[in-house]
Amino acid sequence: AASAPKPLPSSGPKSLREMPHPLATSSSEEMGPALTPSPDLLLPRSIADKDLSLPNGTPVDTSSPASSSSLLNRLQLDDDLDVETRDLFVTVDDPKKHVCTMETYITYRVTTKTTRAEFDLPEYSVRRRYQDFDWLRNKLEESQPTHLIPPLPEKFVVKGVVDRFSEEFVETRRKALDKFLKRITDHPVLSFNEHFNIFLTAKDLNAYKKQGMALLSKMGESVKYVTGGYKLRSRPLEFAAIGDYLDTFSLKLGTIDRIAQRIIKEQLEYLVELREYGPVYSTWGGLEVELSEPLEGVSACIGNCCTALEELSEDMTEDFLPVLREYILYAESMKNVLKKRDQVQAEYEAKLEAVALKREDRPKVPTDVEKCQDRVECFNADLKADMERWQNNKRQDFRQLLMGMADKNIQYYEKCLTAWESIIPLLQDKPETK
Repeated sequence: AASAPKPLPSSGPKSLREMPHPLATSSSEEMGPALTPSPDLLLPRSIADKDLSLPNGTPVDTSSPASSSSLLNRLQLDDDLDVETRDLFVTVDDPKKHVCTMETYITYRVTTKTTRAEFDLPEYSVRRRYQDFDWLRNKLEESQPTHLIPPLPEKFVVKGVVDRFSEEFVETRRKALDKFLKRITDHPVLSFNEHFNIFLTAKDLNAYKKQGMALLSKMGESVKYVTGGYKLRSRPLEFAAIGDYLDTFSLKLGTIDRIAQRIIKEQLEYLVELREYGPVYSTWGGLEVELSEPLEGVSACIGNCCTALEELSEDMTEDFLPVLREYILYAESMKNVLKKRDQVQAEYEAKLEAVALKREDRPKVPTDVEKCQDRVECFNADLKADMERWQNNKRQDFRQLLMGMADKNIQYYEKCLTAWESIIPLLQDKPETK
């Protein structure tokens, strides 16, 4: 009788059967056809979402703070609860511009503090440019093909639209690069990758870049060279559901991103008009002695509204849009891992079919088939573990993002309201003095 091949242990935190499906509702205990996501679904509900206030009338948790600011602070405190258990901290700061004969580029300081035995020193400080971060991500994709690698911000910008050496662009990129490294640092597998260690500690990274494929793992090599000759019969239901969800998520988030950019553009155009509008009242006040005080008040009020709108637009550009872009790229990265998983499964199915054609001399399952099945099991477990981790991060990030956006809009309208209320006494009739 043929011996069933045993799956390799996964680097994921749970076994395959214990792992809840990321699209399952809080009451689901098994995976089945009902897991297919609704096309109207943007952010799937889970157990952790029960304390959210929903527009369909679901009661709000009475323990929630009254204001959005206090809730945002509570979420940030919750995010720091596991700080004491961490043993690796990485930050990206201090961008510097380098002007050379051949090129001009920006470098960032990468500071690492750790107590891990894999590091020779407790603290490191190195300077890295964008292409170094790109090298790291490519190496992680090659050596850890079964895992979701966090995305980098786009490298290229449209000339004439964005100045890649401007202070605003450099700061936005710095934040994105800092988040990229923190995502890797928090990952239970990627944070122990040898290429990540080299990136954080090596003074000269060029020596390692020249090694090319020398440090590529066997797993990465086997997946990298899987050709398109194998065709998957059908994607398992649970992974088909993940694929459908990612397509819907990308579509809806892309729509939100485009609309948000149009809103910001219209806000900036409105801001230009306001800046021309306010001084007109001040000029008018110079010609009308009796109306000079209220007209100057209106001019000052519009000026305050300009400042408030400028701050709101900056917050949307620097805080809101980058998160949308990151998760659009994140979804694309997850789709790529899903495609790699399909390729490995297709290879496994092809090998099984080849074995089935040779029944007469098949005393046991061939070793190469067992190894291929091991890769499929590892891919399944690692992908599902990373999908669950991604969903948790997404839920937390979007709760903070939307709470922050609500706070910024409240502050904007409060500033405008205060500005307009301040000129009401100037416009009211005053009793005539005799």
